Amino acid sequence: MPQPNALHAAAIALFVAWSHVAFLNAAEPWTGWRGPQRDGWVEGYQPPAVWPETLERSWQVDTGTGYGTPLVADGRVYQHGRQDDEEVVSCIDLDSGELIWKQSYATPFKIGGGAEKHGKGPKSSPALADGRVFTLSITGVLSAWDADSGKLLWRRDYDEEFGKSRPYWGAATSPLVDGDRVIVHFGTDEEGALVGLDAATGEEVWRQGNDGASYASPILVEIDGVRQVVDWNHRALVGVDSATGQFLWEYPFAHEGSNQNMPTPVFHEGRVLLGGENRGIHCVEPKRTSDGWTVNHLWHQDDVALDMSSAVINDGLLYGMSHYKAGQYFCLDPDSGEVLWRGPGRLGENVAFLSIPGHVVALVDSGKLDILAADGEKFSKVASYQVSDTPTWAPPVLLEDGVLVKDDHMLTYWSLEQ
Repeated sequence: MPQPNALHAAAIALFVAWSHVAFLNAAEPWTGWRGPQRDGWVEGYQPPAVWPETLERSWQVDTGTGYGTPLVADGRVYQHGRQDDEEVVSCIDLDSGELIWKQSYATPFKIGGGAEKHGKGPKSSPALADGRVFTLSITGVLSAWDADSGKLLWRRDYDEEFGKSRPYWGAATSPLVDGDRVIVHFGTDEEGALVGLDAATGEEVWRQGNDGASYASPILVEIDGVRQVVDWNHRALVGVDSATGQFLWEYPFAHEGSNQNMPTPVFHEGRVLLGGENRGIHCVEPKRTSDGWTVNHLWHQDDVALDMSSAVINDGLLYGMSHYKAGQYFCLDPDSGEVLWRGPGRLGENVAFLSIPGHVVALVDSGKLDILAADGEKFSKVASYQVSDTPTWAPPVLLEDGVLVKDDHMLTYWSLEQ
């Protein structure tokens, strides 16, 4: 018969083993556009040694149209979408796909010419922080919801000040939460402002500038010891102190004709990689000096260009989709701007990227999920799955044992278990 100390040791070993399994199967919180750091990196994810040949569908829910990413935390999924003339916020049980709560509100919207196929949104991704879900409607209305109950906490827009709270094709920028502030660029193409609001009340804390809004989303970074929001608006890339809204620096990079400012900038080792439709990719380096801030332009290449798709960093290299040649994957050295390789053309109009150890996960708007090797020497596709027969513009969420994919109107949990 085992002695008490042996039983104790066995119990500890069993608990450790169970805890390890529980940790591996637990979903890491995915709290907004491109994840908690807005860089597409899936923290703590360990890719399978061998990717499965096929994916099994665990559940599927109709959450409406729209391009917003699902949010995941505490065993729940939050999705912002549109059903008929209303925008809808849904809270779903991650394990079962059962609806926990649902809220809706009227959101009439007329699609701007040339964007009819993209629908009436929403195009912004929601954000989750401190028990609140923040959504930005296609019309530029910011709402805060109680994550537990779905109760509307507060709502703000800037229609009275700017005429409307959105650019021509509708609001696409995603709310950014930093501590007790939620930060959004409101306004039209011609005028607007980057605004910091109290996350609990919706009251304005600070505002910066009068530039029009773009379709890109701001990022939160630290440069030379200063925590700041980097916002690519209609006219320029701007650095703003996150706590105070104080202007720090800018790099003019304006919307040109029909070439919109859309992709989210990428921050890497103190530098900002900025790609624009038909304008290649630029690398700029903001620096704080004794006389204030300067911005150095380090390089520019025009062999590949970002249209709507935002790129990701993996193991020090930049991976993305150039809109040239009807869409093609590429890998670029962010130190020099050299394009290391390009994949085949005619890929599609958009790709939503995630980054994990050794791999880049790419959801093409055709409904194809590609797993690419994070290899700077050559293009290599490790696996590929057809996850939808309708367009997939919303960014996916990669979980330890599956992936959440939002297509034209359905949210599907695909299992990676073999």
